[in-house]
Amino acid sequence: MCRSCVKEEYPDRESVCLESGSYMMNYAGCSQCGESSAIVMVNKQTTEDEDGQEVITYQHICQSCSHVIANHEHVFHVEDDYQVYGMYCLLCGQADDQRSILPCDPNGPRKDSSDFD
Repeated sequence: MCRSCVKEEYPDRESVCLESGSYMMNYAGCSQCGESSAIVMVNKQTTEDEDGQEVITYQHICQSCSHVIANHEHVFHVEDDYQVYGMYCLLCGQADDQRSILPCDPNGPRKDSSDFD
């Protein structure tokens, strides 16, 4: 992982949990070759443990020189009546979220940032 390639290390993404893609707004450019071209995802693996937790991992690399920018991890599991998501990545940030699997969320409607305008 390369701290020089990102503008901010592990930015707080609140509930935005990406299982694919890259957070390009946080990409400062490749510290190895100086390019700021596209980032490529490689070595994607999906594993599931005996408890049903799914983990997706991959690497963000520079398209020009294959320099490793960050390792990305996305976690998903079902806990009680909720789908629980998590993300941890130097480039994309850290976040967690949960969604009810029931037709009506027992905790009530979710609050979005737009609810506070």
